[in-house]
Amino acid sequence: MTANPHRVYQIRPLKDPRWSEFLERHPRSSVFHTLPWLEALCRTFAYEPIAFTTSPADADLQNAVVLCRVNSWLTGRRLVSLPFSDHCDPLVADGPVLDSIVSALKNELSRDKFRYVEIRPAHSIDRVAVQFHSTYTYCSHQIDLRRNLDALFRNCHKSSTQRKIRRAGRDGLIYEDGRSDFLLDSFYDLLLLTRRRHRVPPQPKRWFQSLIDCFGETLKIRVAFKDKRPVASILTLRHKDTLVYKYGGSDAQLHRLGGMQFLFWTSIEEAKRDGLCVFDLGRSAWRQGGLITFKDRLGATRSELKYWRLSRRPTSQERVRHAGSADWKERIAQSVFPHLPDRILCSAGDLICRHLG
Repeated sequence: MTANPHRVYQIRPLKDPRWSEFLERHPRSSVFHTLPWLEALCRTFAYEPIAFTTSPADADLQNAVVLCRVNSWLTGRRLVSLPFSDHCDPLVADGPVLDSIVSALKNELSRDKFRYVEIRPAHSIDRVAVQFHSTYTYCSHQIDLRRNLDALFRNCHKSSTQRKIRRAGRDGLIYEDGRSDFLLDSFYDLLLLTRRRHRVPPQPKRWFQSLIDCFGETLKIRVAFKDKRPVASILTLRHKDTLVYKYGGSDAQLHRLGGMQFLFWTSIEEAKRDGLCVFDLGRSAWRQGGLITFKDRLGATRSELKYWRLSRRPTSQERVRHAGSADWKERIAQSVFPHLPDRILCSAGDLICRHLG
C-alpha cells in the first residue's frame, strides 16, 4: 500500500509492533529512538512517547518523528523530541512528507495548547529551519573507530590524554564494568560529586536503574578504582555499530590519576574488538569549555547540534539564536544546588528533573 503523504497518523511506539523493525532498517536511527530509551523515559518520568507518520496502520512504517508529551506545572506543557536525548533525528527522507508532519505538529501545538514543539536533529534539516523560529546550539563529538588502534591513540593529545592513559596503567587503576548494584552505587556517588561541582541537579537514581532494566546487556557502567576507591565512572549504551557515552562522574581529588582518560580508552579498545564504527561522545553546552576540550583531546571530531523550537507565542528572546547559554531553570539550579546536603540534593533532583527534560 502506498501511504498518502498528506495524511498524518499518530502512533504509540511502545505498543506498535512495527517500531523496532523500522529502526533496524533506517540509517539514521539512534539509541534515543529505541524502545529501551522510550520505555525508560516513560517509567521514570511518566512521559508519553508518540510518533507522527504518514504510514497507515496496515502498512510498513516508512517514516516517523518521535516525541514525548511533557506535562509540567513548573515548565509548561510541550512536545520534545526527545527529553534527555542528545539528538533525535526525524526519520523522514522525503521533503514533502516532512512538511506534512511539521504541519501536523503545528496543529497539535495550537489545539492542545503546548508551549512549544522542539526537535533535536543530529543532521541539518533546511526544511525545518524555514518553519521553526528558535535555534539552540550545542557541541557534539564523535570518534571514527574505523582507523586502527595505533592511529586512534596517536590522535589523542600527547600530554593530557596519552600520558594519563599510560599513567593509569602504571598506577594500577582497576577496571570493572557491568550493571550490578555495587557498580551503580559507585557510579552514582561519583555523579553526585560531579553534578555538585558543576552546579546542576543530579538525575534521580531510579532513572539509571530504569536504563539498566530496559537496556540490559547493551548498557555498561564502567568504573575505575584505585585501591578499591572509585576514581571515575561512565555509562555507555550500544546501538547498531555505535557506542554512546551518555553519563559520567569523577572524583576531582583524584583527577591526576587519569581515570576518565583510562575509561574512555578502555571503551575504545572494547568497541574496536566488537567491530563498532562510531563512538558518540554526546553533546556539550558551549559554555562547558573544559568538557569540550577533554573530548577534543580524545581525538574526537567536533560538530554543531541545532535544536529547533516552534512556540505558540514566541517571545523576543526566543526569536534569537541561542549559543547554549543557561536558561532560567539552569540559573536557579546553579545558585541553589551546590549548597544542599547529598540527601536533600538527591531528593531535589528527583523532584525537579522531570520538569527539565
